[in-house]
Amino acid sequence: MRRVALRIVPFLMVCYFVSFLDRVNVGFAALQMVKDLHMSPAVFGFGSGVFFVSYFLCEVPSNLILQKVGARLWIARIMITWGVLAAGMAIVTGPRSFYVMRLLLGAAEAGFFPGVILYLTYWFPAEYRARVVGWFTVAIPVSSFLGSPISAALLGANGWLGLRGWQWMFIMEGAPAILLGLACLVLLNDRPTGAKWLDTEQRGWLLGKLQGESGGNAVGGANQRVACVMQQACSGAQRCSGGKHGDQ
Repeated sequence: MRRVALRIVPFLMVCYFVSFLDRVNVGFAALQMVKDLHMSPAVFGFGSGVFFVSYFLCEVPSNLILQKVGARLWIARIMITWGVLAAGMAIVTGPRSFYVMRLLLGAAEAGFFPGVILYLTYWFPAEYRARVVGWFTVAIPVSSFLGSPISAALLGANGWLGLRGWQWMFIMEGAPAILLGLACLVLLNDRPTGAKWLDTEQRGWLLGKLQGESGGNAVGGANQRVACVMQQACSGAQRCSGGKHGDQ
């Protein structure tokens, strides 16, 4: 499993780091943005919060689509569209455009975390999942630790090429999501069956473990995974072990 973990988990951790960075950078933008666009604190606070309205409403539908079209394509779509919209925050001109962009950004990013958890269930047997999800979520404190100095430094680019610091911050922190989304199409496989970087013996062992957990019933196993992730999306749980809870 080490080969699978090293191939998938570090890349997804970087993606989640960028996700958190793009989600919280609006708080740093407020240092300049509120004054430049003549927003009141109430307007800015409301605009910041509407992100979670569309994020919540689109979370479950996003993961149902992921199940239909494949994880590689849908995770790439999520990252590219949220990267474009995150960078697009640089062209906000007032409260109305701020509200619209925040709503669109929430809808674009919805489903990323539970979608990745669902994706991990395609690759890791139940006995490994709690550990792997734990590694993946290490990106949260790392993003908090590194995100602040990164955002503060980008705010310091104020005036370069005629743009304000908050505009550069949105552009420079949105661009990595676009690049990582394109990288998803190259680096990720939907399932172990298509992983050419595993040899025949490794692939056969992994598929046998995963099929054994679902009792050989592909539909039942898929439904169990989706139900687990939907529960996680609604409850905020941080672990998914294919119906078996607790550290294994």
